[in-house]
Amino acid sequence: MDSNSALYKTIIRYIDLTPKKQITFAQYMDMVLYHPEFGYYSTQAAKLGKKGDFFTSVHLGADFGEMLAVQFVQMWKILGQPKSFTLVEMGAGQGFLARDVLKYIQQNYLDFFTNLNYIIVEKSPVLRQLQQQHLQEFSISWCNLEDIKSDSITGCFFSNELVDAFPVHQFVIKNRQLQEIYITTPGEEVVDEPSTAKLREYFDFVGVDITQDIYPEGYRSEVNLAALDWLTLVAKCLQRGYVLTIDYGYTANRYYNPRRGDGTLQCYYQHHRHNNPYINIGQQDITTHVNFTALEEWGLRCDLNKLGFTQQGLFLMALGLGERIAALSQQKSIAQLLHRRDTLHQLIDPMGVGGFGVLAQSKGLTNSEVSQNLKGFVVAQ
Repeated sequence: MDSNSALYKTIIRYIDLTPKKQITFAQYMDMVLYHPEFGYYSTQAAKLGKKGDFFTSVHLGADFGEMLAVQFVQMWKILGQPKSFTLVEMGAGQGFLARDVLKYIQQNYLDFFTNLNYIIVEKSPVLRQLQQQHLQEFSISWCNLEDIKSDSITGCFFSNELVDAFPVHQFVIKNRQLQEIYITTPGEEVVDEPSTAKLREYFDFVGVDITQDIYPEGYRSEVNLAALDWLTLVAKCLQRGYVLTIDYGYTANRYYNPRRGDGTLQCYYQHHRHNNPYINIGQQDITTHVNFTALEEWGLRCDLNKLGFTQQGLFLMALGLGERIAALSQQKSIAQLLHRRDTLHQLIDPMGVGGFGVLAQSKGLTNSEVSQNLKGFVVAQ
């Protein structure tokens, strides 16, 4: 029996054990992505990149990680160059970003490197094994987010394309009321009352009235409650420092635009994008866009203050990517020049990863520290 069939049968058995013989879409998405034996991130995760189902900024070369390293160095300096500064990378893929960040810091900022602790939070055992193989030259520790003690971290929690893969609840508007979508078998959906009051409360704190008549009958979208739980835990662990979140997404008003009636859910299978989460079970990635307003507003409840929100292209340009583009003429080979130019331009392309959102939040900073603008959020000239 292949993992696809085994996962399908596992889901059916799970559904049969529930009182109503139905599960939320969030429960379904959690199983198909994160089941420890048959889920996507347990069986397909090693195939990330251009030979897999999708690629990220990390797969475009070391520049992305090196620009992040520049930002981390400034964070350390703003905090007074503490003797122990911890970077916590959440969802580290194959470990390439960590390698790029650490190599650049080691080669260019040795004083920072000697005071740096690097922790990776990784749920997938397959990815954790890959990370350990790719990062043998560095001193890194791995743990679960729940294992980090409260108020124990001075430094920065950061993630790149993590939140978009959190399981989401799906809802539909019926008679101007919010109803939740449930799964009876993969591919068969029913509509019922929300599984939790948090779904309605979510729209209150992001400032969207989903029951207005501007939302058509049958309007469908999703709510990422897992992102709020994640941010709560991150804020609890952070004593003093920053949270940096990079992902694709919108502000709440754009996310729940009445004309976006089918939500933002996307599936990726061998670099083909579609919106059917009930095929290729356990063998395709499933994502939704991030509601950055929700992260900002929920962050305030967790003592996380917003420092800045910008696009990845502007963020990287402010950190020095523009200088790298300007220096391209120094390449000896025309082929190398063209390839390098294409790579750098992909990182800032507003229609691609350059249009991703970058959110910076802080906790425990003095007014003087807050007033020192982060380099990545100073508009590039």
